Amino acid sequence: MAIKRSSQAKRWLTGFASIGAAALLAACGAESEPTAVDTAPQAPVATEEPATDSSTATDGETVADVAASSEEFSTLAQAIEAADLTEALAASGPITLFAPTNEAFEALPEGTLDELLLPENQDLLRQVLTYHVVQEEVAAADATSGEVSTAAGTPLTLEVDEASGDVMVNEAMVVEPDIQASNGIIHGIDQVILPPDLAL
Repeated sequence: MAIKRSSQAKRWLTGFASIGAAALLAACGAESEPTAVDTAPQAPVATEEPATDSSTATDGETVADVAASSEEFSTLAQAIEAADLTEALAASGPITLFAPTNEAFEALPEGTLDELLLPENQDLLRQVLTYHVVQEEVAAADATSGEVSTAAGTPLTLEVDEASGDVMVNEAMVVEPDIQASNGIIHGIDQVILPPDLAL
């Protein structure tokens, strides 16, 4: 998974709004258009959507929506909101979010999360969260060992166990792979990963 987009990383936060707005408007337009088969039975439509896969998000749910609607990622959702990244994670894509679980946040040194959530530390929190974002959609089965660029501009390291298929992200383990969203994919991880040059 050779993702070398360091130049894009700096533009990620500034460019998401216009791109995302256009995409969302296009999507809304497409959904509201009437079709010639409105009166047709709905059974064929149901067979086209495989709803049995628990890792597939409801149609239209973005990465931000999935995090906000999952009890397992409620602390992450709170952090995304505090960092003012909800719109970024809803509008841009495709992306991969390595999402720390609630337990991962609880494992941080005492008081660290509270400090990060303070309004005066918003930039610091953004730096931490964007370090968890890769600007390409990568399923766990497609991941390969090596460095990958992040939206924070600092690379992280993936290590894939070829025998088991387990994926490590720096020191964190992917524990809930391949949660699909409309604009990317989420992999739940068991630790909050911090940029190497960040002092908390």
